[in-house]
This record gives sequence, C-alpha cells and structure tokens, in this order.
Amino acid sequence: MSNPQWRGVLAAVALALPLVVAAAPVASATAKPEIKVSGGLTQPVFSYQDAIREHVRVQSPVDSDGDGKKDLVRVDIIRPKESGSALKVPVIMHESPYYDVPGVGYEIEHKKYDANGNVTKFPMYWDNYFVPRGYAFVSVDMIGTRLSDGCPTTYGASDVLGGKAVVDWLNGRAIAYDDKGDPVEAAWTTGRTGMIGHSYEGALGVGVAGTGVPGLATIVNISGYTSGYETSRNNGTVTWYKGGQEELAQRVDLDPDEKCAAVHQRLREGSDDATGNYNAYWDERNYRTGPISKARNVRASVFSVMGMQDRNVVGSQFSEWWAKLPRAVERKAWVTQYGHLDPFWARRDVWLTTLNKWFDHELMGVPNDIMRQPRADVQLGPGRWVTQADWPASTRTMTLRPQHDGSLGRKPSTGSGSYLDTAQTEIAMAGDPAAANPNRLAFQTPPLENATRLSGTPSVSLRLKLDKPTANLGVLLVDYGTDTRINYRERTATSAEGLKFLGGEDCVGQSTADDDGCYLRAGDNTATSGFHVVTRGILDAQNHKSLSRQEPLTPGKSYQITWKTLPLDYEFKAGHRLGLVLTGANDDFNLDVTGNGSGDDAEPGTGAKVTVDLAGTSISLPLVTGTSTE
Repeated sequence: MSNPQWRGVLAAVALALPLVVAAAPVASATAKPEIKVSGGLTQPVFSYQDAIREHVRVQSPVDSDGDGKKDLVRVDIIRPKESGSALKVPVIMHESPYYDVPGVGYEIEHKKYDANGNVTKFPMYWDNYFVPRGYAFVSVDMIGTRLSDGCPTTYGASDVLGGKAVVDWLNGRAIAYDDKGDPVEAAWTTGRTGMIGHSYEGALGVGVAGTGVPGLATIVNISGYTSGYETSRNNGTVTWYKGGQEELAQRVDLDPDEKCAAVHQRLREGSDDATGNYNAYWDERNYRTGPISKARNVRASVFSVMGMQDRNVVGSQFSEWWAKLPRAVERKAWVTQYGHLDPFWARRDVWLTTLNKWFDHELMGVPNDIMRQPRADVQLGPGRWVTQADWPASTRTMTLRPQHDGSLGRKPSTGSGSYLDTAQTEIAMAGDPAAANPNRLAFQTPPLENATRLSGTPSVSLRLKLDKPTANLGVLLVDYGTDTRINYRERTATSAEGLKFLGGEDCVGQSTADDDGCYLRAGDNTATSGFHVVTRGILDAQNHKSLSRQEPLTPGKSYQITWKTLPLDYEFKAGHRLGLVLTGANDDFNLDVTGNGSGDDAEPGTGAKVTVDLAGTSISLPLVTGTSTE
C-alpha cells in the first residue's frame, strides 16, 4: 500500500542524476578486527566493497500455499569480511513484500544479483551505511514474494511467522539451507537483531515483535500498520476499495494466480467488504491484541515514526499500539505533520545520527546518550520541532460545545441542526464555515488569545436522530487562520506527502559500482492557506455499539453516539479559530487507489438526514499543559 505512482516519477528523476561512488576505507589485514566507537557512535572502518555476500533459505513453520512443504524464506546477507569467529556482529534486518513489485523506497529500488545468486545491490541505504560500521545487513523476501516460497496473506499469520523464523535462525533455533540443500548456521552473528521498514515492512517488524521472539532486540517501525482492520476500515466504514486485501496479495506475488487461488479466496471472503465489520479474519491481523501477535508480548525496544497526516497508515495505527506496549519497553517516537513517508527524506542528517545511536545502543551496547534524550520528537510546523518526555504530551481535557449561532464554546447550548450524509472532499466540507451548506454543520471558536496545542486523541459525542437506519457520521477538526503549513495534500512530479525534491543527492554510506548509496535530497513542501484540516473521524452509525456487528438505528429515535477521531499533535496559533465540522461520508478518508484524486473509491453517502441536538453534542480535546523544548 505504498505509492507506486510517485515512485515511478522518482525513479525517472533518479536516472537523470550522476552516479557518485564513495571511496571505502580498508581495514588492515593483520590487525585484530574490532568495532570502532567515537563520540558514542560506531565508525565506518570496514570495507563495503570487500564485504561477504551470501544467501540462504530459512525453513518457516508454515505451509501457506498448501503444497505439503514448509515454506522456505529467502534471506540475502551482506556482512563485514572480518565477521566470523573472531568478530561476531549484530544484524539489521529488512523484510519486505516489495522487492519485485513495485520496488523498495521512494526511488523504487530492486535487488541485483551476481552469477552466484548473491545480491550486489540492496535497496535503500542501510547496508551502505551500517555494514562499514560493523553490522550485518539481512534482506528478507516476505513469504510468497520474490524468491521465497508460499503465498502472501496481506498481514496474516504466515507473513509474520516467516520473519520470526529468520530471527530464530539467526539465534540458532531454526534451520537454513544453501543452494545445494546443505544446512547453514549463522555462526558470524551475536544473534541480536533489529528490524526496520516502512509501511507494510514496518508492520512486519511490529508483527514479529509481538510474538515475543527472543533475539529481536529492537524494531524501527516507520509508518507501519499495527491493525489490518484499520488499513481499509474505520469504525465500520470501508475506506479502501472492495477486494483490496486480495488485490494487494496478488500485486506483490508474481507467481501464476492459480498457485495461490485458495488463499486469495480466503482473503476475499474473510475481509467481508459487504459490511465493514471486524471479525476473525481481522483479528488474525491485529498486532495489538490478536492471537498471533500482541503488544503486551513485545520485548524488543521500539523506535516508531508516524505522520499525523498519513492517509495510508492512519495515526491510530501508532497511537493505539504505542499505548498498549508494556511500560518496561524502551521506546522513542518521531511524530510529524507529514503523510506516509520515511524521515530519511525529511530530516536526513538528524535521522541518520539518531538511527546510528539507536542501533549502536540497542544492538551493540554502546553507552551513548540516546536513552537519556527526551523520548519524543514532535514536528509542529515547517522546520519546527520540539522534544518532550513522551507522546502524547501531558494534557488536560477541554470540552467544547457547538452553539446555535455557529460558535463553539464551553457552555451547553440549545436548539438543533441537520445535514445530509453526502460524500464530499474535506476541502469542500471545511471551507468558509459561515457559508450555508446542506451537507454539514460548521462551528468555530472566537479568535484564540494564546497559542493552543493539542496532543493525543479527541473524542466527539453527538445526540442525534436519523431518518434512515444508518448514516456515515463524520467530523473534522479545523484550524481557521492564514498560515504557511506542511502541504501534505499536494501530489506532483516532484512533491508528495509534505515533501518536495530540492535537486542533487546525498551519499550516505560507502558505495560500489552496483550500489552507490546516494539518494535524492528533499525538504518541506509548504503552502499558505486560510484553513487546515487538523484531524478527522468517521463512524458507520450502525456500528456505534460494536465493530463486530451492525445494529441499525430506529428512524426518528434519539441516540447518544460517542467515538474517537484520529490522533493529532498540532498547535493553533494565537488569533486563529478552532473549528468543528459535522458531516457525512468523507471522500478524503479513502485511499485513492486510482490515483486521480477524485475520491471515486470512497464509500458513498447514505443520503440520510442527520438531525443533531446541540445540547447533547460536544468534542473533547487533549490540551497540552506541560512544557516542551524547542
């Protein structure tokens, strides 16, 4: 569920740039091999050019394609030439379903192989950067993709257990084979493993960590899923096109369709696109509390990155899982105003230093200051970051109530208002709150006397009547006031997810002729606008009591319905107005799989008339009370 359209554009841009090959320092052939640390960071003293490249196939515990044989998982390895009995090294592991289609990272990289079947080019920078510092890098083809056996199951059990088997092999608990079928041991590693990845790849790290597997010391989860249900559902509404679970599995698997036809049927039937309800299928894909993987079983430390304006992996994928992690789990978070992206593209120098310190501390035991730093880095605007003790920040709850005159205040009001559940874009719903619009109710506070920051998850409560058995209940929290903000909406040939390309490249590690370790430079993409949608929420009214079953409403009967919006971390500046918009189906909530920006994949409105009793309607906001450091 990455963005293949933007990936293609970036690949074309990348081909137009010159190749830059960095010189590689050579470790002495006679000196005893050792990791070098300076300033709390490992240093690049090993040769990337001379590194050992090999591959194995690890036996998993699953037979996902039903052929009567346990699936073998392809593992490509690069490690310092000096690694072995005299120097055992930890592992940075990247498991991905994307090595074939569409490719890995925003420059759509693919693996290249030599005549012996070993990888000469690994996608992304992790191998170029970390192998010279004394790490092994392990690249894993997810079950059912590239050179691994089996069938992908779109976040299902076999996706997770295949990655777990690799961690088990690295720690001597599973078996692997070479091309001749002979067993191979990972005698060169300490067994301490860190998984890293973006989107689906990040989800695999979360899933494996939730099994509690020994040897997985840390995960770096970049915009990764923690609940399969929320990849294509939100509170009973379908937010991804029907058949999406089956289509994603087919997309990343280049084998003939008939090989995995039975699996595809189970994905199609189990996902239950007809209702949008939560069921056993989605429970298997729940890495928070599910039967295969659960947050309470996580023993690895966690470095998590989340964009609050991510439409692909919504913010609750981070916040709900983060809150369920055991208190003893060491953790760090970056919370941004971007969309679905890797911070390598947004804050490169800081990211690389932070990631270097994190892996050094967690995998090598380097006594640096990473755990003494504030736990959370939070982006409040273009180029503006603060640090704080945790996420969310310390808050108190402020409750605002819509008034009959269109204002938003603290005291209960009287009267009512109504609107029709009609699918609209957020720009149409939020624009000009004073204008009449039959498809929404809009309210706003007076100008704020002081800057006001919210951090956490708001909740909205509506007292309402419908003239039909159900409606899509939507809410937007809006910042009304002209400002220059991260432009997460724009998608062009050179910008997306809140970033734009600046020209040129950075080379962030050692290079070879096949693998240059150089990547496009990017920076904040901003726009000046009169309003900004801060967060949103939606609910199928007939799921207001349970996500697992529908209970149609009785037309004309009054109901009190309360639910959470998506989380946020946002500062409203002094003089701005905070707005609340009540509406129906949200075209923007859906992932735009056609790429035309029209919202034509979204769930349509029901046409129901929603009558809201203002006296029983409110929004509760997490207002920051603590201090943070610029």
